[in-house]
Amino acid sequence: MTLREDAQIIMDKALAASLPDAAVEKALKNKKFGSGRIVVVSIGKAAWQMAKTTVALLGDRISGGIVITKYQHAKGALPPLEIYEAGHPVLDANSVAATARAIDMVKDLGKDDTVLFLISGGGSALFEKPLIPLSELQKINSDLLSSGADIVSMNTVRKRFSAVKGGKFAQICAPANVYAIVLSDIIGDPLDMIASGPAYPDTSTREDAQRVIERYKVILSPEAEACLAVETPKRLDHVETVVTGSVTELAKAGKRAAEALGYRTHILTSSLDCEAREAGSFLAAMGREYAGCGKKMAFLAGGETVVHLRGRGKGGRNQEIALSAARGIAGLSNVAVFSFGSDGTDGPTDAAGGYADGSTAARLLEAGLSIPDVLERNDAYHALEKSDGLLVQAQQGQCQRSVRASYWLMTTLKSTLFAVFLQKGCFFLLK
Repeated sequence: MTLREDAQIIMDKALAASLPDAAVEKALKNKKFGSGRIVVVSIGKAAWQMAKTTVALLGDRISGGIVITKYQHAKGALPPLEIYEAGHPVLDANSVAATARAIDMVKDLGKDDTVLFLISGGGSALFEKPLIPLSELQKINSDLLSSGADIVSMNTVRKRFSAVKGGKFAQICAPANVYAIVLSDIIGDPLDMIASGPAYPDTSTREDAQRVIERYKVILSPEAEACLAVETPKRLDHVETVVTGSVTELAKAGKRAAEALGYRTHILTSSLDCEAREAGSFLAAMGREYAGCGKKMAFLAGGETVVHLRGRGKGGRNQEIALSAARGIAGLSNVAVFSFGSDGTDGPTDAAGGYADGSTAARLLEAGLSIPDVLERNDAYHALEKSDGLLVQAQQGQCQRSVRASYWLMTTLKSTLFAVFLQKGCFFLLK
C-alpha cells in the first residue's frame, strides 16, 4: 500500500475512537436522569453532530433545547431543538442572540430538571453574553488571536467579560442539575478552559487575566477594566462533567492503527506548544533524519499550535504546518506530512487542513510561489490550492483531497493527522 492508503486507514480507525457520535453515546450509555425535564444546550463546531446523537438516544425525554454552531455546520433540523449558527473564531451578533435564547431556556428550571450541556471546540466564540459592548469584545478577541495568544490565555480573559463563561452559565441553570459532555480541544483537558468553562469552577484568577492583558498589550475601556477585577465562581456542586474525545485518546488510537499496519510508531509528545510553522519545520526535520533508515516509521505529536498573523492572506494553523513542512521534505519520495482539523475546518476557510509531500515545493516553484513569502503573508490556503494540497471536508464526514480525487476520512472534532491529529497533533509516516 502507498503512504496515502496507509494514512486513510490510520485516520479511519483513529478518528472512529473519538467521533462526536461515539463520545456522546458512551457518555449517555449508563446515565440516569431525574424525573424532571431535560433541556439540551449544545455548543461548538461539533454541536450539531453531538445533538443529533443525543436526540436519537433520548428521543421524547428531551423537552427542548438549542444547538449553537459555526456557520454552515448545521446539517438539518433536530426537533425539538432550535438550531442557530454564529461566528467563529470571532463571535458576532448571532452568537449573542443564540446565547440569550439558551439562557431563556434554562433560567427557570427546577431542582428535578437537567441541563444536558454538550460542549465542543469553538464554544468560546459561539456561546457568549458580553458584559461589555460587543464591538469591544470582538476587538479584544481579535487582538489576542492575531498576537498569537494560546487558547488558555484567551479563555482566561474571555471569562471576565462574559455573563456565561467561567462557571457563570451553570449558576444560571441552578437549581437544575447540569450534566456536561465535553469534547476536549485543549492540552491536558482543563475543564475550566474548554469553551472558557461555562459550567465548571474557574481556577484562573483576575490576576492571571491582568497578566495576559499586559503581556499582549491589549487596550481596555474603563468598563472592561472593571469587569477584569470581578472574580469568577470557584465551586459548583450541581454540575457533573464527562470529558471525552481528547488529544491523548486520539493519539493513542492513531498509534494503534499505525502499528497494525506495520509501522514502528512513536508518540513524541501530547503537549506540543509552538508556532504552526515551527511545528512544520520540526516534522520536516524528523522526516529528513529518518528518511534513509530503511524502516516503516510513524511519528505523532499532540498539542496546540498558534499562528501569529503578519499578513492578510487566507489559511489556518493546519495549512501553515503542512506548507512549512514542504520546504524541509522537498525531494523526499517516502515522506509525507499533512495536517487537518477533525471538525472539518481550519481557521476561517472551507478547508480542513493541508497536505505536503516531497513534490509540493517543486509544484509551488513552478507556480511562481515562494514558501517563505507565502508564510509571511499567511496565505497558505491559496498556495496549497495551487499545489493540490488542500484538504476539504466532503459529504458523510469525509475529507476530500483534490489530488487524484482520493478521499481521506474526516469528521467533526478537532484534530489533525499526519501532521496534526486533533487540531492539535502532528503525524508523519515514512516507508
